[in-house]
Amino acid sequence: MALDEAPPFWWKKNSWQGYMLSPASYVYGKIAAKRMDMEASAKVNVPVICVGNFVVGGAGKTPTVQMLSNYARTRGYKVGILSRGHGGAITTPTVVQLDKHNSLDVGDEALLHAQNSTTVISTNRVAGAELLLAQDCTLIIMDDGFQNPSLHKDFNLIAVDAKRGLGNGFAMPAGPMRVPFKHQLLHTDAIFITGKGTAGDLVIRKAARAGKPVFQSDIEVFDKKKYKGQKALAYAGIADPSKFFDTLEDVGVDIKVRQNFGDHHVFTEDECADLIDRSRQQELQLFTTAKDAARLKDRGEAQDKLLELSEVVHIALTPEDPAMLKRIFDIMHKRFMARKKPDEPIE
Repeated sequence: MALDEAPPFWWKKNSWQGYMLSPASYVYGKIAAKRMDMEASAKVNVPVICVGNFVVGGAGKTPTVQMLSNYARTRGYKVGILSRGHGGAITTPTVVQLDKHNSLDVGDEALLHAQNSTTVISTNRVAGAELLLAQDCTLIIMDDGFQNPSLHKDFNLIAVDAKRGLGNGFAMPAGPMRVPFKHQLLHTDAIFITGKGTAGDLVIRKAARAGKPVFQSDIEVFDKKKYKGQKALAYAGIADPSKFFDTLEDVGVDIKVRQNFGDHHVFTEDECADLIDRSRQQELQLFTTAKDAARLKDRGEAQDKLLELSEVVHIALTPEDPAMLKRIFDIMHKRFMARKKPDEPIE
């Protein structure tokens, strides 16, 4: 099931649809858990951090990866980002080039990562990691792939959306869980709550009982002062557009029109023209997300025009606990050194 087709009942407690599909969910969960428990088929001779999530859909993985990569550079690493390239047509391991690729080629997330770090897309995680090593990267950060056992990870940091949490708690197809929660928690090293809300409280309590550290985040909006008081037509094609709208309102934007699109939405010429016309008729400023901007760029005249007229809102996640990043990287390095063969140089 595509992420943009996730049914609303996945995010509602005690829905009849969830209970009706629970037998199928039980079978799927058993198979998925067994696969997740498989021993990693490959290890690479650099540290690997995986940023994953328990559920399908958005949880803040992309800004979490960017937070980790920014910190990693202060520790002297040459960062390589490994992405599946969701939404892109290229399936073979490929180094993302901003002057060559667009979102149809490599997906929106990979384009964002490539602005700051060497980025490889690959549905084969091991082959993608090897290509990053060929680019002389000394650290690999995986954007997703937590449930995929093919590549050994030295640290699993799991992003949880504070507004959505675990949804109804069922595994697919009855709910959004990729693998039953208790099983995923066994493989988790730490949890990072992204954004503000109470839906993540259940995760925090369960993680505490399991002895897993939980970190909270703050959201920083760049150039937020210039947005205050603007009247907006805000549009977004992400897993939960309401998060974007809430962020705008938090910095003082007066949203007059909210336009939702499906996750990873591909904008058509007619949709672009409609958004531009409506904003002009109502004298509203267009606002969108960095992911949507990546999908608009170099996609055609109408898409470029919409992007030109839109305020692209950039955010960053920062941990409330300043020691969080150092703790993660110290543990990661210790584990890497423990598994590294004494006679192997660090590539």
